Amino acid sequence: MFGLTPEAKSAKAKLASIMANKPKRGSTIVFTAREMEEWAKIEIPDAVPEGFRAPRVELGTGNANGYALIDFKKLRHARGAAPSWLDNLIDGERPIKVSVSLESSKGWCTVRLNRLEISSIAATGKVLEILVKTSFLSLYPNAKINEPFELDYRIDHIQVKPTGLYVTIKK
Repeated sequence: MFGLTPEAKSAKAKLASIMANKPKRGSTIVFTAREMEEWAKIEIPDAVPEGFRAPRVELGTGNANGYALIDFKKLRHARGAAPSWLDNLIDGERPIKVSVSLESSKGWCTVRLNRLEISSIAATGKVLEILVKTSFLSLYPNAKINEPFELDYRIDHIQVKPTGLYVTIKK
């Protein structure tokens, strides 16, 4: 972990601990917004080598906003996909804001995508559904958006609070 910020090191260590089933039953591991941002700066380029930069996170109670600069055409190219109609419509790097809410209990989680802003132009409701289906899910077909999914690694629930992302292990 040479060259990583202390926050990125901390986040990587916490994730490794969870994935190795090391946390004690009933314990809670907290990821701060800064840890998530620093982790994203290190990990996202491995998964998305081009088209995504400058991630930032704002946490609320049960919700979060994510910010980044995204070039949709480069992002799709990095995933080996042809440009979509959206890529051609909004060519070039754009500031993005994604607003989500999170519900979680008893080993299950649902992430609800509430709003997407591209260059300060907002999409919600049916327009947002169409964008998710035609652009995001075509690149990441296993992603679970607006539908429940089972949590791995003995995680009981996840809470979003202004102070961090709280991951609680099953008792």
